[in-house]
Amino acid sequence: MLEPRRLAARAAARYMAASLGESVGTSVGFRTRGETRVGPHTRVEVVTEGVLTRMLHRDPTLEQVGIILFDEFHERNLNADVGLALALESQSLVRPDLRLLVMSATLDGTAVASMLGDAPTLVSEGRAFPVETHYRSRRTDQSVEGAVASTVLHALERHQGSVLVFLPGVGEIRRAQASLDRMALPPGVRVLPLFGAMSAAAQDEAIAAPGAGTRKVVLATSIAETSLTIEDVRVVIDAGLSRIPSFSPRTGMSRLRTVRVSRASADQRRGRAGRTAPGVCYRLWAHEDDIGLLERDRPEILDADLTPLALDLALAGIVDARSLRWLDAPPAPALAHARELLQQLGAVSSDVRITDHGRSMARLGTHPRLAHMLLRGRDLGIGATACVVAALLEERDAGRNAPDVDVRAHVSRIASRDRGSDLDADALRRMRAQADHWRDALEVGDQFPRDEDAGLLIALAFPDRIAQRRPGARERFLLRNGLGAELPDGSALSRAEYLAVAEVDGRRPQAGIALAAPLSIAEIEELFAEQIVREEVVEWNDGAGIVTAVQRERLDVLVLRESSRDLGKDDVVAEALLRGLTSGQRLELSWSAQAQRTRNRLAFLHAHIPGWPDVGDAALVASAREWLLPHLVGLRRRQQVDALDLSTLLLSRLSWQQRSQLDVLAPAAVEVPSGSRIPVDYSNPLSPVLAVRLQELFGLSETPAVAAGAVRLTLHLLSPANRPVQVTRDLAGFWANSYFEVRRELRGRYPKHEWPDDPLQAEATRRTKRRR
Repeated sequence: MLEPRRLAARAAARYMAASLGESVGTSVGFRTRGETRVGPHTRVEVVTEGVLTRMLHRDPTLEQVGIILFDEFHERNLNADVGLALALESQSLVRPDLRLLVMSATLDGTAVASMLGDAPTLVSEGRAFPVETHYRSRRTDQSVEGAVASTVLHALERHQGSVLVFLPGVGEIRRAQASLDRMALPPGVRVLPLFGAMSAAAQDEAIAAPGAGTRKVVLATSIAETSLTIEDVRVVIDAGLSRIPSFSPRTGMSRLRTVRVSRASADQRRGRAGRTAPGVCYRLWAHEDDIGLLERDRPEILDADLTPLALDLALAGIVDARSLRWLDAPPAPALAHARELLQQLGAVSSDVRITDHGRSMARLGTHPRLAHMLLRGRDLGIGATACVVAALLEERDAGRNAPDVDVRAHVSRIASRDRGSDLDADALRRMRAQADHWRDALEVGDQFPRDEDAGLLIALAFPDRIAQRRPGARERFLLRNGLGAELPDGSALSRAEYLAVAEVDGRRPQAGIALAAPLSIAEIEELFAEQIVREEVVEWNDGAGIVTAVQRERLDVLVLRESSRDLGKDDVVAEALLRGLTSGQRLELSWSAQAQRTRNRLAFLHAHIPGWPDVGDAALVASAREWLLPHLVGLRRRQQVDALDLSTLLLSRLSWQQRSQLDVLAPAAVEVPSGSRIPVDYSNPLSPVLAVRLQELFGLSETPAVAAGAVRLTLHLLSPANRPVQVTRDLAGFWANSYFEVRRELRGRYPKHEWPDDPLQAEATRRTKRRR
């Protein structure tokens, strides 16, 4: 029988054993990570979901198992989805007699039944006592833990029984506990935390029945949402928040996000108050906000880091994940990223087959990153430190709540065996116990952890998060994967040239570094010798405006070493210059006024007549090797490029026939009746412009046109002072109508210029009136 959490597995086993009048480990036992209670007569084993996956890896036939029960499947944990997919595969290939039962409190069973081959569906309404629901929206300036503390006090004064509070994470639980400790609570009230990383004894204390004359306030994460009955709870207080992991294939990083609960989760939480008697639920949000709740939580498989799943599939010999039956298939980008990481860690081959190292990693039962670090750390003789670092990184919320981002300080604190503060004493105990577990598993003997090895170990676990300090005053770094990250102000790590980064938050554009350790370039070269690229690069330096040649050692985007060298062959330099001038699909060229006019004329003809070349940036970049590259040979500097006659280079792209037609179809200037040659502005290829004083057009009835008469020019008619007075493409209409209004306005202002009554019969002129 599968349970999503260790606490639920132990509780379910104890309940069933007690129902039989036996102790756990007789007919009913359990297996969780780090704790097993089974015996030779055990018939029912309650296991956590990850344990089932490891059992399937060891024995895909599950010969000793007759039925697998997936409890609380509505939580849609990644391990549950993987376990069910692998169990279905085993059933279809070698165990047709293996029975599968999927149980859920809120999940629509139709989809699951269909995936199981139209399995029969049984529905049990169950029994629950009524729960009265109250909504208490917290103020915008009030913290979650502050709202919880005041509501707890309110509930204790008005209701009987114990109180179960749902908070998103350990940090909020600790702060709420501190707030309640400062309050005058009624006599006999004990405040107890409940979260997954606690010891089994502390968890058992939180869910046990209170002693006579006492009441409990249990501050819990979503661990208490299902599978548990906490004795004597009559009141539930729901902060309406949960913390979920979210993985980005783009960045290769996971982070915990605090989100609003789904409606299904909120209903599950409320139901905890009606397990043994009528109860009350306080929801710390407005009633009208219910409409904005998602119906149910997204399956973890859609948002999680899929590296553990990818290792599970490799162990099972499954190359194509689509060959398995899934309720929701793993997203292809996240799975591809996971497999790339496993190849980088040496866990799978290029064809996604499991390696011996990958099998050893899987046996450790932790995240593949940490498993690789533990094994490599042991091989390097620093296994004791690897055990401490792995324990630190496994601790939930370790990075977010750590006062110091330097992992070395945490390694020293864990290794020192000091008790620590009241708030982190439990965390220290858990991390030390986990580190001791790893020491036993790796058989590292009596080695003592050394904090100076922390950076090297983190680099083994997170090879994609090697970071190099950027120039400048701010504590900013460039990660190996190309993303930016920064340290908190004043961090001692800001003086390091290189960091190995274990934890970052999800801020943009610069992620905040939460846990890291310094790394030397010698350690980088030792660990990643085969991945360091040594290259000779000739490239355009835009800042200096010159082509440079360097010899470079590079780890992805991180430049470890660089030295100058001779430029070498002219054709190689020209290629580098071309890349610099055409980067980003833009032409980084300085167009003279003459070259720009030529380009505008060609753009006009391309827009109106088929066969004329496209001279837009994208087209010029695409064809730059033909029209520009030959003229870059022998050039080195921006000044030399700027001296190129771009007008001539553009005209060289034309055929002989097009060269002969250019001045006819798109003349650079048009002769007007006054005898002046007026330039045509082709900057708008759809509407070329002729700006001319209107006295120079007297006697002209038709609007001048280009492109063999197909496109009329847009006339900007100017006053004698060259100020525009009218824009038109209909010159005849202007003379017949608007001219007389313009004449009335301007002839008093410009009396020395001609303003005839009939402009079509007047002589065009570019001069003032003749003296009589």
